Amino acid sequence: MAYGSGRGGIGRRALLRGSAAAAGAAALPALGGTAPALALAGRPSADWGTQAGDVTTSSGLVWVRSDRRARMIVETSATESFRTVRRWAGPVVGPGTDFTGRTALRGLPPGEQIHYRVVLADPDDPRRTGRPVYGTFRTAPARREDVRFVWSGDLAGQGWGINPDRGGYRIFEHMRRLDPDFFLCSGDNVYADSPIPPSIALPGGGTWRNVTTEEKSKVAESLAEFRGAFRYNLLDDHLRRLNAQVPAVVQWDDHEVRNNWYPGQILDDARYTEKNVDVLAARSRRAFSEYFPVSTQSPDGDGRVYRVLRHGPLLDLFVLDMRTYRDANSPGRRPDDARGILGAEQLRWLKRELSRSRAVWKVIAADMPLGLVVADGPVNFEAVAQGDPGAPLGRELQIAELLRHIKHRRITGTVWLTADVHYTSAQHYAPSRAAFKDFEPFWEFVTGPLNAGGFPAVKLDATFGPEQPFVRAPATANVPPGQDSQFFGEVAIDGASGELTVRLRDERGAVLFTKVLQPGRVGQ
Repeated sequence: MAYGSGRGGIGRRALLRGSAAAAGAAALPALGGTAPALALAGRPSADWGTQAGDVTTSSGLVWVRSDRRARMIVETSATESFRTVRRWAGPVVGPGTDFTGRTALRGLPPGEQIHYRVVLADPDDPRRTGRPVYGTFRTAPARREDVRFVWSGDLAGQGWGINPDRGGYRIFEHMRRLDPDFFLCSGDNVYADSPIPPSIALPGGGTWRNVTTEEKSKVAESLAEFRGAFRYNLLDDHLRRLNAQVPAVVQWDDHEVRNNWYPGQILDDARYTEKNVDVLAARSRRAFSEYFPVSTQSPDGDGRVYRVLRHGPLLDLFVLDMRTYRDANSPGRRPDDARGILGAEQLRWLKRELSRSRAVWKVIAADMPLGLVVADGPVNFEAVAQGDPGAPLGRELQIAELLRHIKHRRITGTVWLTADVHYTSAQHYAPSRAAFKDFEPFWEFVTGPLNAGGFPAVKLDATFGPEQPFVRAPATANVPPGQDSQFFGEVAIDGASGELTVRLRDERGAVLFTKVLQPGRVGQ
């Protein structure tokens, strides 16, 4: 059947005024943290809105959460009027998935606007249905067409939660207004190890107020507490509106579990009764899988986070997992390190998929930066770099192997995007400045946080020859949101020329830095 128009179509623009607003109204929890009694009595209610994820040229994955056991039904249409619909029978959601469900939509037309609504039905009486929640997304194009997406990371960190005095997570509204094809969240979607107190005394006077919940009153240890951590952010109106309009590509990092964690770690933290981080990570992985539409994971947590999403002939997006397979944090001086930060299997996958890619641009979504020195205590390091400017050691060896592969296989158009460090910057890496020289020059762009403390810039490691033409970071640690400390980025690819433009933006959407890259050009 025919679907709605693509970029710039009437249906998309009208949804900004119509269906997205309806989705926000139907998503009952508000900034006050309590749900108004809008549900139809005795019928299932989709209190938390809807979201879509991992959209391709012909498919998408739609998510919803019910307030009770219910059958998930998705209807799609060419227009927001829903005069003609195609119906998709989804799962019966229940307590086993915290009443969340996902339905895969397949056989969709490429490069078109898909309007959808999710209806929850009583599984014992299908005639008893709740109010629908509405959403939309554009499928990836089959031809060379404009592509635009935004990215950032780090949400509700350091105790800075949903503040009703400033209207909640306002950054999402400015992202939504750009009408991107998707939102890439580069990890730390939640801070499971960071409780949200009712209030925080601000430096210099005043008080920051938070919406709070029982689950966010302590560090997450049980499955119920991890579920509550992921559910907390959906209390925000701006995020629910973004979810209804813009599909997400989600990866995870440390704060989905606990700061700077690695596999096999035994915690020395009095806040935790469960000391085995692998147990905590398994519980978080399950909640993560339940609360995000990630195509490579099942709701019970099986599967993997790393994947490649092919968004038409101009863009392949390589989503990494730099947390699950890493070795222990250390001084990073070992002359051999097969496990590294990616693990051997993920590195083989990445090299293979990069070699297969025919897209003009290969964007590598990393949840940690390459050349920024991120410490974990006085002697250990959390990311790739460890401050030694010489030849690659420790986790740098794995990155060197990858960069060498990209050069020798003549893979062009690689760009790295990341978050994690709670400021925004641009790094250009070149062998002429590096200790390790067997690679082609490339760019790495950093942004964030979405709503967390801002932190000062960290040092650069010279192993891969980074030069930093732009950085915007607070001068002091843990600067609250709203004080020039929150950032996101935008990537726009021109369909005609293939030119890729990166813009680093502040919380309000103002452009701070712009870099234009030309397709196929080496050394830019």
